[in-house]
Amino acid sequence: MSNIRRQSIISSLIIYFGFAVGLLNTYFFTKQGIFENSEFGLYNAFIAIATLMMAVSNMAMPSYIYKFFPYYKDHLEPKKNDQLSIAMVVALIGFLLVLVAGLIFKGIVVKKYVTNAPGIVAHYHWIFVLGFGLLVYTILEAYAWQLHKSVFTNFLREVMWRLFTTALITMFSFGIIRNFDDFIRVFSFSYPFIALILLLYLFFSGKLHFTGIISKVTRRFSGSIFKLCLFVYSGSLIFTVSLVFDSLVITSKLKDGLAWLAVYSVAQNLAAMIQVPQRGIVAASIAHLSRAWKEKQMDRIQQIYQRSSINQLIFACCILALMVLSFYDVVNSFGLKAEYQQAFYVVILLGAAKVVDMGTGVNSQIIATSTYWRFEMISGVVLLLVMLPLSYWFTIEMGIRGTALAQLISISIYNLIRILFLWKKFRLFPFNRHTLSVLGLAGGCFAICFFSFQPLHGWTGIIVRSTAFMAIYATAVILFRISPDVDAVIKAIKGRLGFGKS
Repeated sequence: MSNIRRQSIISSLIIYFGFAVGLLNTYFFTKQGIFENSEFGLYNAFIAIATLMMAVSNMAMPSYIYKFFPYYKDHLEPKKNDQLSIAMVVALIGFLLVLVAGLIFKGIVVKKYVTNAPGIVAHYHWIFVLGFGLLVYTILEAYAWQLHKSVFTNFLREVMWRLFTTALITMFSFGIIRNFDDFIRVFSFSYPFIALILLLYLFFSGKLHFTGIISKVTRRFSGSIFKLCLFVYSGSLIFTVSLVFDSLVITSKLKDGLAWLAVYSVAQNLAAMIQVPQRGIVAASIAHLSRAWKEKQMDRIQQIYQRSSINQLIFACCILALMVLSFYDVVNSFGLKAEYQQAFYVVILLGAAKVVDMGTGVNSQIIATSTYWRFEMISGVVLLLVMLPLSYWFTIEMGIRGTALAQLISISIYNLIRILFLWKKFRLFPFNRHTLSVLGLAGGCFAICFFSFQPLHGWTGIIVRSTAFMAIYATAVILFRISPDVDAVIKAIKGRLGFGKS
């Protein structure tokens, strides 16, 4: 676990720094006098649609890399490894099909969004540039994860990509970029930019090899590869649709859809901070899970599953509590537009959904790298059948709060199905005796800080409540020895400081 723990911690720190940059960007997007709400909404709509394009066009190539990389590595020389070549060619063919379909059905898109989200129609073709860059980056990232380069890829996706946006905001604020039309067009090259950097990094580090010769590994596993891609593609596509469907429903069904999407996106961005450790843990654990399945190390898989669950739950509860404690004071103290206060209950609901998703560990990655990867599609279908009608109906009836509630219900059902499946098939279970302890500690610490410092507001309230909560919560987690990884990190820190052996 030490290698996974080290990479997870480093990745988490990088991702948190990236989120700090992202919050700075969100501040400028939501502050009075720089951007309109509809412009911030269009920015987020671009990302949502590009993500959907990537999911449709990748043809399950990331999962193909995750599952079969150990076989290619063990039986082929690096220069004869054709896995990345196959993944890139198939994905590019997939994107070409998406591009053709996008041009053919442009009229339907225009009809759907011209009233509530005209900005999407005006900049329609530029979304394909962003989607293409995200596709190429996603394929290269999956390959780099197998090379244990997750720290660098997380830096590119979470930090460099956001710094690109920061630079655009700065140029827009100083009039170098004269209007928002030019802003969104240049932003379309943000994902192609980091994809190019990763491509050059792999090339100059000697890890990038393309070949036109089909290897013996590909020929031997061609049937299994095809079956994997067919089933996992359907499941991952369904899951991605579920991730972006809320944004698409808001923009198409609510009056002033882009403005409401701007408010919803603030809550999304805050809730996404809760998942930062998950991204680091997933990136670090994929290669180890693939190897463990290949070598039938069930104890190893159970260890990763259970520790990922408790570690993620500790962080998720902490971040959500901090957000809820100081949300209104943050909006007022940073001088954000008053309408963004409407995101409070959306933050709670979306944050709770993230806590559920993180608290159930790396179940998705365990299933995807196992011989039962077909269940990826089955569980995805269930998620879609629950989420789509709930999101559509709840959004119309309750606005963006209804959208968030649909997310919470759907993600909870989705993860429950996965937990039951892994228990029934492999006797793998994410929870232990400390799971309820974490929830109780987080709730207790929240109540103490909320009621004790309720009269405090502004920066004083933010600092006092946040500091008190983190001090009490961290102390409780350490004293009750909730996680072995937390204990290991504390011992390592003590060792480096000269207080004991690391």
